[in-house]
Amino acid sequence: MIHFGNDYNETAHPAVLAALAAPGSHAGYGLDEHSARAASLIRNACAAPAADVHFMVGGTQVNTTAIASLLRPWQGVISADTGHINTHETGSVEHAGHKILTLPSALGKITAAQVAALVEEYRGSGVLEHAVEPAMVYISQPTEYGTVYSRSELAALRSVCDEFGLTLFVDGARLGYGLAASDVTLPDLARLADVFTIGGTKCGAAFGEAIVFATPHPYFRNAMKQNSGLLAKGWLLGAQFEALFTDSLYEAITAHANEQAQRIAAAFASVGIRLLFDSPTNQQFALLTPEQEAALSEDYVCQFFEEHDGLRAVRFCTSWSTRDEDVDALCASIAQL
Repeated sequence: MIHFGNDYNETAHPAVLAALAAPGSHAGYGLDEHSARAASLIRNACAAPAADVHFMVGGTQVNTTAIASLLRPWQGVISADTGHINTHETGSVEHAGHKILTLPSALGKITAAQVAALVEEYRGSGVLEHAVEPAMVYISQPTEYGTVYSRSELAALRSVCDEFGLTLFVDGARLGYGLAASDVTLPDLARLADVFTIGGTKCGAAFGEAIVFATPHPYFRNAMKQNSGLLAKGWLLGAQFEALFTDSLYEAITAHANEQAQRIAAAFASVGIRLLFDSPTNQQFALLTPEQEAALSEDYVCQFFEEHDGLRAVRFCTSWSTRDEDVDALCASIAQL
């Protein structure tokens, strides 16, 4: 079977594996030379010398810990209804005591106007102490649909967050693919977001996420420890991000995945099979009949997404490890549908 089911089915990029296999003893809990070097590389890439950079094992862990550490107990976080924290994290944010205030999304995205309307409704309700206060905006870049926010859309969200005193948090579990497919750069994120993550698990690492605060968060390590997220062998995380951010590897391998995904999109278009929507990133959602899905599933791992107008939206996901010959084979099979 050839895997197009997700972007984390391979272990890690060879440079990352080599970093993990290098011998040596290291200080614990992320206070090692690899983590320090990785943080410095990320600050340089973000053009943000004052940024606070930490490393955690997984996306749900870092999202929940960051949100809980930045909100007061009576505050909530605004999210698209399709946002990962709302649909795929088992209520972890709400388990930590913070309600998710959802907005209807368009292809996974929300707008500054929607955020402003929600906050204005709360502030004009006359019952502020009886309702959850919206205090943070959470978005994914790219979204769960593989779509991306433009620089102007992020700037609009930044403006409304400044107007209402909200924190802007960008979930970058697949950030590399978003950077390769949009006009948003790491320096843009460091300038426009209060906090954002740089995904490793889905972008070439064996595991791990970096979290970047635009300004220092002096007690975040305390929050990490309290939420079981301060890894004793923290160098395992630092070494991986050190490898990913050396010689622009992160950008190169995620751009490769996007290119492979666009080949798959073109193959579906060539035989008249529509996509659920246009995605410039590594996730493509083809609208297949049950028979077409069954035929492709004989040789390829893909993932059912949703029913749509009597067809099945099926996700084909590429990664840093997607080989030309695997995409060639899939394209040839698509041509036979």
